[in-house]
Amino acid sequence: MTDDIMPGAVHDRKGVVLDPRTKLLLLLMISVFSWSSIGGRAGWIILPVITLIPVILLYFSRKWKGAVISTLLFLAVNLISYTDLNKLSGGVYYIILMIVGIFGRLMPCIIMAYYLVYTTTVSEFVAAMEKMHVSEKITIPFSVIFRFFPTVREQMHFIKDAMDMRGIKIGGKHSSKYIEYRLIPLMICSVKTGDELSAASLTRCLGGSVRRTNICKIGFGFPDYVIILILIASVAASVIVRLV
Repeated sequence: MTDDIMPGAVHDRKGVVLDPRTKLLLLLMISVFSWSSIGGRAGWIILPVITLIPVILLYFSRKWKGAVISTLLFLAVNLISYTDLNKLSGGVYYIILMIVGIFGRLMPCIIMAYYLVYTTTVSEFVAAMEKMHVSEKITIPFSVIFRFFPTVREQMHFIKDAMDMRGIKIGGKHSSKYIEYRLIPLMICSVKTGDELSAASLTRCLGGSVRRTNICKIGFGFPDYVIILILIASVAASVIVRLV
């Protein structure tokens, strides 16, 4: 299987390079702390700390746009979370509280998922799944997903450019056709892209009866051990706080 690199993926191996298994573990831990009360009172401190990890790693990976947006979202959500909103009126208070509550749980997972997808090649992901002895019934769909979203994003730009040339945009002469002429081509491209990526995965021997080889080399390094220690310390702190 060739080393298909998603847009923005780090293929020159410069900067901090993590093993895909470390990224998956970090995504799992961020999701657990975001959507459960496992951290207890310590969760208010642990979650921002581990959410900062992918934000910092985005800077090391030179994903400047994603890093800046992630930083602004991180600061906005945390500032609002620690702000006294009781001074607001009833309706506004509950609306802001609902938005911050939902988005505050989604935001850490979105940042980590963005870092995982845009800094991991398909070959690295497949190699990691093979080392963890994960079934190909899971590996193949996820390897397709890894390529699906960046490809659809690229198609969206092409559709946008084509429609702009025809004056189909908000505020243009044909603004009433904006949704129709953007959404339908995108849906057709998405279905076609999914079929093509599935065929490409099968062509590269994913799902075959013979064990496939992979020239991609992955392994744990010093940054991986540092992040794993931080995650272990976070779990230990949440357990200690609950027991005290």
